[in-house]
Amino acid sequence: MTIGMKTVSFKTIIASAAIALGLLSAAAPAMASGAAAHPRSGGFSFEGPFGTYDQGQLQRGYKVYHEVCAACHSMNLMHYRNLGDRHGPFWNPKYPNPNDNPVVKALAKENQVGDIDSETGEAIQRDATPADKFRAPYPNATAAAAGNGGAAPPDLSVMAKARHDGANYIYSLLSGYKAAPAGLQIRDGQHYNPYMAGDLTPFWTGDHKHVPPGGFIAMPPPLKDGLVTYDDGSPQTVDQYAKDVAAFIAWTSEPKMVERKQAGLGVMIYLLLFAGITYVAYRRIWKGVAH
Repeated sequence: MTIGMKTVSFKTIIASAAIALGLLSAAAPAMASGAAAHPRSGGFSFEGPFGTYDQGQLQRGYKVYHEVCAACHSMNLMHYRNLGDRHGPFWNPKYPNPNDNPVVKALAKENQVGDIDSETGEAIQRDATPADKFRAPYPNATAAAAGNGGAAPPDLSVMAKARHDGANYIYSLLSGYKAAPAGLQIRDGQHYNPYMAGDLTPFWTGDHKHVPPGGFIAMPPPLKDGLVTYDDGSPQTVDQYAKDVAAFIAWTSEPKMVERKQAGLGVMIYLLLFAGITYVAYRRIWKGVAH
């Protein structure tokens, strides 16, 4: 090869490429240093092309959300009637209309929601009905931010779709709080979590080649063993709570997942049958014809 009147050998090109690849591979650990740890697998039943939601787990997850998470996090896209939807936590085929489901009615009634008195026009609080949205913990975003150090807790309605590896990420984050490693400067009101996205390099006083993974999160560890009582005998541990509420948030993020998978399977079967019929027709029409 001739470049600028100078001959460059093929061996020189190969050697240069090898050096470049070596530099890139050497730089890769440094580029990845400080990145969030890869989420752990929760072994969820709804994973995979044929996975479905575990109704018992969804019921436990709703209980964790209701008793723990709902104190700070809203679910503005959810109505209480959705809890009785097909493949939902409290679906009962006896009540195809979830508004008639007595369990859903009872769960909604446990909450007070704001309304307007039809006679006086004054603001009142009343028992929620299946038609109401999930009760919001704060009246507005400003109040939510004021009550949480200036940062409003995010809405959880579709959080599993908003984060990479959704349910596994939520499960890992909630169960992954650890003490800050020695050498990590952490401010008041912040908590270290290896699964939280962030760059800890500016706060790391140790060797910058070994920056710990993860980042800081303002939310303190929300779960502890024995915090929520389960009636079905499931372990009352942080790990189990985190799995269950992660599964519930995955369902609220994609409540029609099972129907989507079933429709996809039906379409695949149809396409396979159609392809077979097309091939047979092709062979029959063109039988004996040279082509």
